[in-house]
Amino acid sequence: MTTFHVTQEGPVNALALNKDFSQVAICGRNVFKVYTIEEDKFREVCNVRASKHLNVGFSCNDVSWSPTDDHYLATAATNGHVSVWNLTKMGKAMQEQDYQDHKRTVNKVNFHASEPNKLISGSQDGTMRYFDIRVKSAVAVFYSNTESVRDVQFSPHSPYAFSAVSDNGSVQLWDIRKPEKYQQQYTAHSGPVFACDWHPEVTWLATASRDRTIKVWDLTNKPTLEYTIHTIASIGHVKWRPQRKYHIASCALVIDCSINVWDVRRPYIPFAAFNEHRDIASGVQWRGDPDIFLSSGRDSTLYHHSFNNASRPAAKANPQGLAVNNNGEIIFARKIPPFQTSASSTSSMTTPTSLAKATVGLMRKISMTQAIDQFHHASSMLQHFSHVNEMANYESESILALSKNYVLSGRSISEMCEHNSVVAREFGKPHLSVVWKIIKTMYGEEFLQNSIHAGSSNREEVAHNNINMSNISSAVIQIESTINSHRETETDQNSKASDTQAAQFSGGDDETENEDQVDNVGTYTGFPTYLNVRSGLPKGDFSFGENELDMELDSLNAGDCYFLDFHNVYRSYNHADGSDWILPNEAFPIRHEIQDRSPPPEQFPNHHHSPDLHEDTQPIYQVEETSSTLISVSKIPKKSSWDPSSLVVETLKHHAILGDIQTAACVLIVLGDCRKFLKELDEATEEHWLLGYIEMLTSYKLWNNATQIIKLAWLPSVYQLNQQSTRINTNCGKCLKPLQRVGWLCDRCHSSKYALCSICNQVVKGLYVWCQGCSHGGHIAHMKQWVSTKKMCPTGCGHLCEYG
Repeated sequence: MTTFHVTQEGPVNALALNKDFSQVAICGRNVFKVYTIEEDKFREVCNVRASKHLNVGFSCNDVSWSPTDDHYLATAATNGHVSVWNLTKMGKAMQEQDYQDHKRTVNKVNFHASEPNKLISGSQDGTMRYFDIRVKSAVAVFYSNTESVRDVQFSPHSPYAFSAVSDNGSVQLWDIRKPEKYQQQYTAHSGPVFACDWHPEVTWLATASRDRTIKVWDLTNKPTLEYTIHTIASIGHVKWRPQRKYHIASCALVIDCSINVWDVRRPYIPFAAFNEHRDIASGVQWRGDPDIFLSSGRDSTLYHHSFNNASRPAAKANPQGLAVNNNGEIIFARKIPPFQTSASSTSSMTTPTSLAKATVGLMRKISMTQAIDQFHHASSMLQHFSHVNEMANYESESILALSKNYVLSGRSISEMCEHNSVVAREFGKPHLSVVWKIIKTMYGEEFLQNSIHAGSSNREEVAHNNINMSNISSAVIQIESTINSHRETETDQNSKASDTQAAQFSGGDDETENEDQVDNVGTYTGFPTYLNVRSGLPKGDFSFGENELDMELDSLNAGDCYFLDFHNVYRSYNHADGSDWILPNEAFPIRHEIQDRSPPPEQFPNHHHSPDLHEDTQPIYQVEETSSTLISVSKIPKKSSWDPSSLVVETLKHHAILGDIQTAACVLIVLGDCRKFLKELDEATEEHWLLGYIEMLTSYKLWNNATQIIKLAWLPSVYQLNQQSTRINTNCGKCLKPLQRVGWLCDRCHSSKYALCSICNQVVKGLYVWCQGCSHGGHIAHMKQWVSTKKMCPTGCGHLCEYG
């Protein structure tokens, strides 16, 4: 048989086959036809809509063909009517009965399997009505006490039983002879149940729901869930496959246009799929043959399908997989070629594979898995690789030790980095110890102090001054070194400014007098008190080479003047607030004599501009002819402070690439507010590292450490993780309803009986602990004290309770 179809004038809502499967009836809003099924096509034999005298101005939701009499059809309409059609008659007489008992839309209609004159319907009004087509009205009414009845089906195993499914997720089992109340009722799904179907061989009932599952219930005694199929969309129709006990076909209500045939034993991938429809399929009917069925759809088509044209999603599934555990063990599944015999499979078990050859220090354990049926034709070989050496265990132990001993909050950056450096060294990670030391050096308290100055109100000016300060301090250090090395004891205290004075120090009382003058001058407090601050680096000794002092002096800013005195050295820095910053009082030899001396400072009071200087030259240089000589600098390029952020980002990325996500995440957390300097690191990368570290901690069952990382996180997508799925509702021990408002009082039965402590017999309003064996419990302190001395349950139920 081949696949063929016929197109209609409008969407088809349902279809039905006659008893010998030679004809099919379809119905919809604008469609009501009967076709004969031929070898490769449908041939129309009756179009009920073509009659002008029939009251068929309403759309049909469902159609059913009598399983015992080919003459009768029944339809369910959206206006609440149930009609019975006699195909042997013509014109108006074709509609033998028009029942108007329902008040709302009729969702389903079905003929009795063995009684040709009996049919039943289910409606949106929450009722089911039982009809005898020889009578003008319903002979019995069944009230479901639900909002809507979606489907009703007579049981093929009992002539008096039928099932009904409703919008509230429940399934009801009825006896036709007892319309007062259902025989059984149970909750099958968490959403509306749209369809049900009885298994033709065993007492199984399949239900389909909006919760995207198909469930199979064994109704032999108490309803028992046997199988659950998980789908990608809400299911609107299901139909068991004849002569195949475990196969069932389904149609979706949304998203999925294909018709899937499932093996209930493999619930996650269809056994076969048919993708001919271009819109949602609305019904499936098997043609008495497990390989042939018909389907209708919202795409206005009626299809005849053959299993020869089915696609097999299971055959496309990847039979190979790889998994690694925390201990470094590897499980690898690979596909066995179809032509490989069992003998060759056995030999492959003893012959090292290429993967085993390439893996040094690995042992191999191989087991075979065989498919229990013909669901797919791929066989897989399972290979287990475990490490002979202790490297994997050592790495796992290191990760555990570092996670438990690292300090990530509560201290300063320097203290945390120093502590984590010691921890890394103690557990055999010297390279990580160095990383923590470098982070401490770069982002310790000195860095923070310099950053505070850089963040003052006049940010640009202070940053510029810091740069100049670095240069000036370097020059002063060299000057002081030169002074100390060239100071002589035989200097002439009474000498004046001369050529000899350029190469010789003077001392004595004048020097002491100058020192006193310097001590009385205020110092500029806009910079750190030590001179060798270099963009956040710690204090240290910085020296220069033989010619570096001249280079440093050449690099000073224009506008800064230095008075190099025989008795003292000081700098007059014209700051915005008028304050002067004074260098320590030292004497030193002049390297280059200045031949063309400037006029005395008295000629230019108040530091006005010198007439000999350009207007743009700032400030005025002052020279005391008898005791000092001037060194001035004209122009210097601005230097930028060294920024370690790029180096830190590269380091963290390097560790992350190597798989050390722990170091990358922990360094980011320890940096705290200093993360703002890592401008090259985007939030997506930070989130990736944090989530990766949390996942790693979770895999090692370090729940407290993972929670700490979530708590210390600064990204909303991470710190909100502990605010998701945090509520777990316990159920009432009497009615099984979740206790949502409070944990000790049921809103349905208004009883707190099952929240009483088994020892003190009082309501437990705090932490409640119970035995998983007998479900008895109480206050956590009471139960802990009880089981410390006794093993029997305190209620006397006879169970041996354990506290762990």
